[in-house]
Amino acid sequence: MRNKYALFWMWMFLFPLALDFKGAETGSKVLQVLLVLPAIAGGIALLLIAPHFARRSKLRKFVTAALLLTIVGSAVTQVLQGNDFGNYLRVLLPFLLMLLGYFVACHPWNQDRLEQIEKIMFWSMVVSLFFSFAYGMATGGSLENVRFRIVSVTFLCLQGLLLHEFVVAKRLTKVSVALFLVTIVIELLSVTRSLLVGTVLLFAFATWIASPSLKSLIKSSARAVMIGVLLGGMTLAAAAFFPTVAEHWSQRIFFSSATESGRDPTTVTRLAEMKDQYDQTTSSTVSLLAGMGYGHNYRYSPTYLPELAGQMSAKDFYAIKEWAAGHNFWVYQLFAGGILFGIGLPLAVLFALWRGSQAYRAWRRSAPDVLYLPVLGRALLVLAALPATSVGGNPLGNRFSGLVFGVALGLLVASYARIAHAMRLRATSNPAMQRHPIFGHDLGPMDPGMRPHNPHDDVELLPPHPAAVPSLTHDHGREKPPSGTSTLAPLA
Repeated sequence: MRNKYALFWMWMFLFPLALDFKGAETGSKVLQVLLVLPAIAGGIALLLIAPHFARRSKLRKFVTAALLLTIVGSAVTQVLQGNDFGNYLRVLLPFLLMLLGYFVACHPWNQDRLEQIEKIMFWSMVVSLFFSFAYGMATGGSLENVRFRIVSVTFLCLQGLLLHEFVVAKRLTKVSVALFLVTIVIELLSVTRSLLVGTVLLFAFATWIASPSLKSLIKSSARAVMIGVLLGGMTLAAAAFFPTVAEHWSQRIFFSSATESGRDPTTVTRLAEMKDQYDQTTSSTVSLLAGMGYGHNYRYSPTYLPELAGQMSAKDFYAIKEWAAGHNFWVYQLFAGGILFGIGLPLAVLFALWRGSQAYRAWRRSAPDVLYLPVLGRALLVLAALPATSVGGNPLGNRFSGLVFGVALGLLVASYARIAHAMRLRATSNPAMQRHPIFGHDLGPMDPGMRPHNPHDDVELLPPHPAAVPSLTHDHGREKPPSGTSTLAPLA
């Protein structure tokens, strides 16, 4: 349904949390509440006015069930373990925002609304990028202390969108290039190796989904090598202009060789944290099945104390006691939810990425003009930032990142369902496509044993030949592509 306040609710839903900051737990809670409440209110309002799917989708059903299992299951574990309720709610909030973002985006929004959602999400991430950098620098201190605060929680999400423009859509604009250069500078100043690894992973993923065939993969790989060389040159130039930063990078890379154990202390502490979480999870049948719960305390495993000799005293080592979301997303999910409630969310994200990327490559080869395909591509790159971010930290440890990942997952699932239905309609009216399936049951024609398509089952009808309808494909004769479908609006 149409609603004249829909745009306002979208801004309320996505923008306020872009100003969320990594403050101390002892800081003011009033500002935090003022940032979260508008997002929740905006999300609820959008849910009330959102259109609804008239058809079922196996992918949507699976992802929704996995998310609900994680959230509802956490309440069961909370009852069993009796963790501090305040800590439980603080850790659970990003997951709740992810669920809300998923429910809002997983609807058949029209083209204009999709453009608005993507545009607002994009600019919110841009604001978060600059706000986090400014806030981190304003806190003062040396680069070693500031570097933890200058990186936005949606840093790799924004890079994923920009890489879609460069690698997949093959579009370069002044705004997109300038923003990507800013992200590279911040990445260098942060002296964070995991960020570089995440960027490389996103770059490789973008190259892969942009190449539906071996020939195009070779071309994309060659283009990727050229871009990589340019980025390497930028890195060397930055090192020449900022020798202090280059020195910090050198220390981070070769610091492990100077320790007594010969291992990087950061890596050792992460392993010690995961080992303790794993030990607690496997300590009993109940904890293995239901987990220890969100907000449960964990420490460093004593097994790794000898490897931190000279870096941390035994007193400091045993004084570690954390309740926030663990640094490793995958292990923490098992720790918090066990086998029953912990693996659903990671499995849903990975399956959606796999299914969506396979479909995207197939559709890009067979029907590159189909509507919502660019939306699917951008959602894939944003959601792919979740496993990429998990290399160095928990991607759902912050509120804004949880919201963005939820919206990306919802856009991915909704776009997949709509394109799959359009392809089925196109295939049922084209005997040639029926003889040559595109990709599985959801992406191509029905199997002979399945019941024939009944047009009366569909409320949101799509014509069998989208190419004959300008609103369902991209009119290449137009100077400007259809809004919200073929290009990211802010960068056009």
